[in-house]
Amino acid sequence: MGEVKVSVERSVATMTVSRPEKLNAFDIDMLKALAGACDEVEANASVRVAILTGEGKAFSAGGDVKAWGGMAANEFGHAWVRFGHRVFERLATLRMPVIAALNGHALGGGLELAAAADIRIAESQIRIGLPETSLGMVPGWSGTQRLTKRFGAQIVRRMVLGGEMFSAEEARGHGLVDAVVETGTVLAAARDYAARIAARGPAALEIAKLMIASANGEDNGSAVEALGSILVAKTGDLKEGVAAFAGKRAAEFKGEW
Repeated sequence: MGEVKVSVERSVATMTVSRPEKLNAFDIDMLKALAGACDEVEANASVRVAILTGEGKAFSAGGDVKAWGGMAANEFGHAWVRFGHRVFERLATLRMPVIAALNGHALGGGLELAAAADIRIAESQIRIGLPETSLGMVPGWSGTQRLTKRFGAQIVRRMVLGGEMFSAEEARGHGLVDAVVETGTVLAAARDYAARIAARGPAALEIAKLMIASANGEDNGSAVEALGSILVAKTGDLKEGVAAFAGKRAAEFKGEW
């Protein structure tokens, strides 16, 4: 049975997908474990950056075919695809920047997992791709949606329609990963980059991440509402409104920011 391990050192959390005997492929329990890990990291006020990686020789082989292969169509669409989509969205919308440390191949749902991160660093030996159509299915955890927004439609067409697989260097050339490092060094590289991020203002990082997501058409408006709520929460008008409610009186707003 797999799990997602969480460790925190100073201001950096590391989430490790741990099902190495299955190349870190996801089943329902693993999806639940990832959701729980996201909640744990989000709730830790000391965490400014998160690193996501895999245990063993793979980052993630995606969805475990044995986990979904026998599902009825309705169950597959709801209990598998929609649930996995919600979990990956949870990862993508963590308040802090997320670095995917690709220690091994990232295929199908594994690439969709990596795409939910803000920065991707890959070891030189890895390969990435979206092979779902070779099984008669389509990417279901935002492979045609988030990946198209972040990397462009044409490169997604080549992976999904043409079944092209890319080396780490090819992926870097297409913007699918941000840096390529030697085998066995990706966690060290990710930690170095995490330290670089953690040295910056945490509030500014969180707000900038929301702004970028909004500009990229992600989050369906939740980024805009979160930004507005953060701004309003600091105003004198809100304090007056809450005080008036508690005192059962009419609020006297002064337009105080």
